[in-house]
Amino acid sequence: MKGIINIIINKMVQSMFRAGFLVRVTHTLLTWAITLILFLHDTDLRKYEEQGELLLPLLFFLLVVLSVLLYFAVSLMDPGFVLTDTVKGVQGSNEEMESMIPQASTPRLRRCGYCLLQQPMRAKHCQTCKRCVRRFDHHCPWIENCVGERNHRWFVVYLLVQLLALLWALHIALSGISPTVTWELWFRVNGFLLAALGVVGVFSVVVVLLLGCHLYLVSINCTTWEFMSRHRISYLKNCGDEENPFDRGIFCNLWDFFCICRTMVWEQVYQRKTPNPV
Repeated sequence: MKGIINIIINKMVQSMFRAGFLVRVTHTLLTWAITLILFLHDTDLRKYEEQGELLLPLLFFLLVVLSVLLYFAVSLMDPGFVLTDTVKGVQGSNEEMESMIPQASTPRLRRCGYCLLQQPMRAKHCQTCKRCVRRFDHHCPWIENCVGERNHRWFVVYLLVQLLALLWALHIALSGISPTVTWELWFRVNGFLLAALGVVGVFSVVVVLLLGCHLYLVSINCTTWEFMSRHRISYLKNCGDEENPFDRGIFCNLWDFFCICRTMVWEQVYQRKTPNPV
């Protein structure tokens, strides 16, 4: 067991330093720099500390720590790379079974022209990662990793936690803005807080848009790639404009996305929903 854990840790460390190191370091430094500014200036956090009320400052600190941990988890996690030609599904804990899919009712599985592996349905080759990814959503430059079947739910959870931290930081930064006699003095006194406010405000808008888009796509069981390139995808281009062969209703889509932790055999889902495709 210890050997397996060591192998996983070594792979994560290698992944950290192999690609996206600068992006991850910049994100981490920026996060802690803004947190330090909020704690050192005359904000609500500082006032709570001086009054001996440490609960809210501690909760804010723990929320920031959680957002950083989730960022690295999503950034370093295997998004669902396709490793073999065999299309397999996982049911229960570790039970694997090979899917038997009639070619007459399902579009033919294509072979990737780059890594030469047979792609499962909804998989796509990422030009940046140079790997095929199951249920490919998009390659995110923010985390310098693909968002796919294995880390998509954690990406959405990360966005939610990050949004809570950003909105709270926005409120704290506003509470520390001090009025002064002149504009020049006002900018000098509040310069660091204004810079933090600007960065947090921009990131808040970006995260709100990202989270809203992903929650909508999850609710209809569609990926960003499928939504943007529907007309070029073989298993979707013959479907109607409003037809999604993977949509099982909002509740079932959300339940499957957040609560079902297994590799889905999308060919079987497609076959059940479209028994006689055109």
